[in-house]
Amino acid sequence: MTYCCGILVRDGIVMIGDTRTNAGLDNISTFRKLHLFEEPGKRVMALASAGNLSISQTVVSLLSEGIENPETGERERLADAPTMFQAAQRVGRAVRMVYESDAKFMEDTEINFDVSFLFGGQVEGRRLRLFMVYAAGNFIECTTDTPYLQIGEHKYGKPILDRAVNYETDLYDALKIGLISMDSTMRSNLAVGLPIDIAVIRRDTFGIELNYRIMPGEPYFTDLRERWSAALRAAHIAIPRPPYATRPVEQMSIPEAIDTVLPRTGAHANAASAQLTAGQHTAKVLQQQKPKR
Repeated sequence: MTYCCGILVRDGIVMIGDTRTNAGLDNISTFRKLHLFEEPGKRVMALASAGNLSISQTVVSLLSEGIENPETGERERLADAPTMFQAAQRVGRAVRMVYESDAKFMEDTEINFDVSFLFGGQVEGRRLRLFMVYAAGNFIECTTDTPYLQIGEHKYGKPILDRAVNYETDLYDALKIGLISMDSTMRSNLAVGLPIDIAVIRRDTFGIELNYRIMPGEPYFTDLRERWSAALRAAHIAIPRPPYATRPVEQMSIPEAIDTVLPRTGAHANAASAQLTAGQHTAKVLQQQKPKR
């Protein structure tokens, strides 16, 4: 399994994908699942995949080498598409081609045809767009109302995206939130893991602004993970306990009674806030400088 997310904001697109693949607990490997296509000044595209690795690799190869157009006889590559919509159609066509050639044989060996893609970018003279392509080759488009899409093991990383991302979010704040989403997924599912590939595409620049791989022990991501954990601990400490006690207050211990009766203000809030600065972290939680460009 894998996890990839794409975030579309006013200033651009963020694409994030892990690299872990597994065929059982004792067969874990690393493969790149975020692929970039760039013609500087003309077009830029990013394609992230989840699902069966053999299917996704075949689709990417077809898109790179070109698919023959039955009407014109020409080979159409993904990077040559005149619009992002037509490019998304080519991704869907490549998925269906692989299904037609491989699905029956996979079914005979009890292997599901499981694949999905996130596809985003911009062609000169056209708007920035982000799509999700399904195993049937059909696709949907990201909108400003819900400015992100996910594939793979998405449920663990969805809550932070729902709460924190909107279309007006700063581009590198979107990257930070996406990395928190990835961290939440990694903590809850061992099938998702480092290294992590990230790409940032800024609107109307028609190029990759950031193409970076986060390796184990990378300082920023390690710090982000620790700060986010500290922030969550402090948040739950600062919230009063539910006032649903089944025992009379007189029978509770003094700390339990205080927490039940009084809101966490004053000393309680200060104690919770102190959790945010535990250990080596003295800065406010999640107040990060933007990565250098």
